[in-house]
Amino acid sequence: MIMVLVVEDDPVAAEAHRQYVERVTGFTVAGVVHSGADALRFCERHRVDLVLLDFYLPDTHGLAVCRALRASGSAADVIAVTSARDLAVVKAAVSVGVVQYLLKPFTFASLREKLETYARFRESAGEAADQTDVDRALATLRSPGRSPLPKGMSAETLEAVVAALRAAPQGIPAGAAAEATGVSRVTARRYLEYLADSGLARREPHYGEVGRPEIWYLALASHS
Repeated sequence: MIMVLVVEDDPVAAEAHRQYVERVTGFTVAGVVHSGADALRFCERHRVDLVLLDFYLPDTHGLAVCRALRASGSAADVIAVTSARDLAVVKAAVSVGVVQYLLKPFTFASLREKLETYARFRESAGEAADQTDVDRALATLRSPGRSPLPKGMSAETLEAVVAALRAAPQGIPAGAAAEATGVSRVTARRYLEYLADSGLARREPHYGEVGRPEIWYLALASHS
């Protein structure tokens, strides 16, 4: 089993990440901490193969945690989990040994792809016979893998539905999402259900005067 430490300052997000990791075959959560100092202490005292690391922590930046891990001699690999889209941060992350970079908010499928790619990289460990073996091992981490979206769904439409959700803090039903995005009600509901199943939205029943309640969808706040 690959032992994972989840480092995330928001308790709700941390629990979601923990549940995501536990759903991927071959991975188990060694612990969950909410600060950089706690992450370093945990890695000193326990076996950690992989750190799922939020970059914006209450006491320090994730890059500082990465540097401290390397300075301490820790062999744990790091997958950055952050909303930081600055390419300078991405380059700095690579320079301190981050093996994967996952932008928030993300779906379970996106994290699963990163974890499975990392698992394949670990399986390729061993002595390389030649340059081809070295290149193949490094290419594993850079492989795009399969699309994280289900068949028939597009990233463009998903982004439009997410934008409609975020524009309605009180939540919206499928019909309103359809009007806002220009897709059919059935299509809008499919994307909304996908977001809810992925932990990026919450379903809320709205009761009218008569009949069955209508399901509204409320975007969950993204965390830095």
